Amino acid sequence: MPVNLTRNAIAMMNSGDVNSKPLVQVVDIKLIGNSQERYRFLLSDSESTQHAMLATQLNEQVRTGRVKKGSIIQLIDYICSTVQNRRIIVVLNMETIIPEYEIIGNPKLPTGSEPEANKSMPNNNLLEPSTRSTNNRYSAPAPANKAQSFQPTIQPAYQPPPNYKIQGPIMKNEAPARIIPIAALNPYQGRWAIKARVTAKGDLRRYNNARGDGKVFSFDLLDSDGGEIRVTCFNAVVDRFYNVIEVGKVYLISKGSLKPAQKNFNHLKNEWEIFLESNSTVELCPDEDGSIPRQQFSFRPITEIESAENNSILDVIGIVISVNPSVPILRKNGMETQRRILNLKDASGKSVELTLWGDFCNKEGQKLQEMVDSGLFPVLAVKAGKVNDFNGKSIGTISSTQLFIDPDCPEAQGLRTWFESGGRNTASISISKELIPGGSKNETRKTLTQIKDEGLGRSDKPDWVTAKATVVFIKTDNFCYTACPLMIGDRQCNKKVTQSGNKRWLCDRCNQEFEECDYRYLLQVQIQDHTGLTWVTAFQEAGEEILGCSAKEMYLLKYELQDDTRFGEIIRSRLFHQYLFRLKIKEELYGDEQRVKITVVKVDKVNYSAESRYLLDMVTKNFPNRKQF
Repeated sequence: MPVNLTRNAIAMMNSGDVNSKPLVQVVDIKLIGNSQERYRFLLSDSESTQHAMLATQLNEQVRTGRVKKGSIIQLIDYICSTVQNRRIIVVLNMETIIPEYEIIGNPKLPTGSEPEANKSMPNNNLLEPSTRSTNNRYSAPAPANKAQSFQPTIQPAYQPPPNYKIQGPIMKNEAPARIIPIAALNPYQGRWAIKARVTAKGDLRRYNNARGDGKVFSFDLLDSDGGEIRVTCFNAVVDRFYNVIEVGKVYLISKGSLKPAQKNFNHLKNEWEIFLESNSTVELCPDEDGSIPRQQFSFRPITEIESAENNSILDVIGIVISVNPSVPILRKNGMETQRRILNLKDASGKSVELTLWGDFCNKEGQKLQEMVDSGLFPVLAVKAGKVNDFNGKSIGTISSTQLFIDPDCPEAQGLRTWFESGGRNTASISISKELIPGGSKNETRKTLTQIKDEGLGRSDKPDWVTAKATVVFIKTDNFCYTACPLMIGDRQCNKKVTQSGNKRWLCDRCNQEFEECDYRYLLQVQIQDHTGLTWVTAFQEAGEEILGCSAKEMYLLKYELQDDTRFGEIIRSRLFHQYLFRLKIKEELYGDEQRVKITVVKVDKVNYSAESRYLLDMVTKNFPNRKQF
């Protein structure tokens, strides 16, 4: 069946047409670009040809073979731009009409479209044919016995254009730029505009480098098609737009430059980011646009965070099951900040620690603590949390993180329904500070006698087990140590410090002195179950869970207030409580002797409802033929 391509389509697009949605043929495809994959087409309307760049979101159509040499396509969304004084079509959206067809007509390259001496376009010779043969023909796949080819017209030698005298002012094109989707933005466009909502706004930051002092801030945009992109402003542009931009408002933005996104700092799924310049425009849209969502999430179940890469940025949603008090932390630069740790669980059967830093502790963190203390367990959605893999997986806030308490979204509603219908009492395994490196992610229960009888901890790698046991004795000598409070990255140093002659504390690791040190637990605890007893070492978080107060409070009672009565009451009140201990077991060298050291990495109060389910599951597993009553 003959196919009629759109007549004069190439000429119309070169003249600025963007609405005719022409039917054209792909007569050549070439993969170009080094760091970023891009495809260049040679399009034909059966008489003329024109080079075109394919928007990256359409690359999959070429990779899967839906578009190939000879394909008949309809251009749905496109523009024609000038790149290095050459006209090139940028295809933003298209539809494949016929996947494979013989070359139609005898298309020719338009006069002047090929540079002298085959001058190259940007990105690996944009206009150079992808294949060359002895007769310089383009070829396209076609059905058997129907293959055709065409001869490009031989171009005349290049001649410079005539030098006309300027006889009047040149009229500037003041027509407003066409609004396009964020997903269609690329550096090959000339004039563009986007309409989008601000979903996040970063803090104003100051910096100093070889070129001097400066300031910078960024904000994230979301449009009605779900496209996201980051916008960055520097120096004088900051003064123009920092106070203009408000989270939640919709703006019309144009005349910015597009550059490759810096993925070390940009978590959005877009290969470009916008840099606003002195001539850029940002206009507030006064009317609310309901077609643009207020936020867009890409939630990951907590169980998937176990396999997430360290420092990756992701969204997570869960039920807040516990909130720890906010504590002051001294950063390495001498500035003090706040830290608060809470725990999230979801229907995947796993829980994860979320660490709040800075203002998050006193705003959302305080509200969450009040809700949990009053018996409410809110749903928390975390937008752009950072994964940390230190001794397990956890999530931390960064400057671009956003927290949403009980958000109005389907995922939150589903999670709330699950929690109220039985998820509240479902046991969950924490993926924070208790993963077995390279081993099974399932909980391994052992009795204290089994730890010894099975020789755990004597291999090259440590063994990780869970034991249900009761605290029967706590040593009170050297129960804590003086620690460095400075921050190294997003972690506290915690190395032991010594007091110098000037009464200041010195950290050999950080090579800094400070007025006050931190106090961290180093508890020696004897635990017992129905099979036997053993000694374990509990560090900071585990020690706080066992004693119910901080190491600093206990230190002040014993050594500064010398209130031995109160100190002893606290110790005795914590005996004979039963816990689930997550234990790390490893053989270490003490002098010339090998000893097995058991360290407590996590302590949980026994949830007797969940524990009963666990025991019933064990009975069912070990006695599958037992009758159910």
